[in-house]
Order: sequence, then C-alpha cells, then structure tokens
Amino acid sequence: MRTSNMASKPRWLPLESNPDVMNKFAHNIGMSKSWQFFDVFGLDPDLLGMVPSPAVALLLLFPINEKYEAYKKEEQEKIEKEGQSVSPKVYFMKQTIGNACGTIGLLHAIANNTDVITVESYLKTFFDATKDMTPDQRADKLETDESISAAHETSAQEGQTEAPSREEEVNLHFIAIVHKDGELYELDGRKRFPVNHGKTSADSFLQDAAGVCQKFMARDPSELHFTMVALASAQ
Repeated sequence: MRTSNMASKPRWLPLESNPDVMNKFAHNIGMSKSWQFFDVFGLDPDLLGMVPSPAVALLLLFPINEKYEAYKKEEQEKIEKEGQSVSPKVYFMKQTIGNACGTIGLLHAIANNTDVITVESYLKTFFDATKDMTPDQRADKLETDESISAAHETSAQEGQTEAPSREEEVNLHFIAIVHKDGELYELDGRKRFPVNHGKTSADSFLQDAAGVCQKFMARDPSELHFTMVALASAQ
C-alpha cells in the first residue's frame, strides 16, 4: 500500500508501506543501520511480541475518508477548546507536499528518537537546520531540500507495487506515533498540532501505540486497509 495524496504545493510520488523500501531510504539519508523498520502483523500481544525490542516509533497507514475527516474535525475542535499538554521536545512538522506523508512519518519517527538513534549525512543536516523552527517552517524547508526529495523519489519507485502518478488520488495516509517525556504522541502533518494520547513509557510504548491504532480501526470497522510498521533496534 502507498501513502496519501493531499492538495498542496509540490507533489511527490507516493511511498510504499514496505520496510525494505523504508529502510533503504532511511539508511541512504543517514539513519544508523542499527535501527530498522519492521512489519507489525497484528495488535494482539503475541504478534506485538514478534517486533524487536526496543521499538521507539510506530507508523500507521490508514484510509482517509469522510468518516475519518469528520472525526478529525471533531477532535481538533475538542483539543482547541479543552487544551492539551505537548512537550517542547516533540519534533513536529506540517505536510505541505502532496504524497509526502510517508517521508514525513519517517522523519517524525527518527527525529523524536535522536537520543538513541545516530543520524548522519542528509538527516543530520536537516534536523540540525530545523531543530528550532516552527512546524510550518520545517515544512517549507522540506519543500526545498533536494537531497531528501531525490532520495524519496528513488525509494518511491522501488516498491513491490507500481508507483501511482503524482496526480493520482491516493486515499491512504501515514502518521507516526512516538514516546516523548512519558507521553504518547500522534504526529500527523495534516493536523494543526501533535495529539497527546496519554501516559506511556519505554517498556509499554509498543502496546500503548497499538491501542491508538485499535481506536483508528474501531472507528471504521468495515475498512481493511490498515498497515503498521515499527521502528526498532536491529541489534
């Protein structure tokens, strides 16, 4: 499965939800090879137990439809009314590039774990340049980053399925779920801000993140197009 379309400025080829493709991409732009993306085959404890430990981020690919958009609007209004706590250490960026949600999810997963994941090359340059920027400024920076866009373009053509064209409507979208300062955050560049899903810890992160994924599935029980990939230690 591939990532979603959005109506915005530039448009990239959609990236496939495929750990092999994502690992090659992430390693090419500077993520340490001691960390890799792994398929998550299900959310029950036995299947979660197959994911290498520690897992530090979970990427969820899910369908965007009218039901989800209505929930998204309701959630945003509730948070804006009631407020939420967000750690200043959370690295969050907006999505202004069509079909870039796979790359933005990958960047969110890595950027919020640089305390344990070594980054070099293009990734280090990008994170160093954007660490003090706003989410919108980070989005602008990605639009002009030729190194990451070129690596994305190459990776988007290496999946098991033929890449759709840039203009094709793709209704699947990637988000990242990460742990920062004892809290569980959903990071979606289509949203105005991170979403705090409550307490978590390094030990309970994967199970807690799976709980967030289960809520997505429960809101649309007839939909089958959900895919999960975890970022975890390969050692």
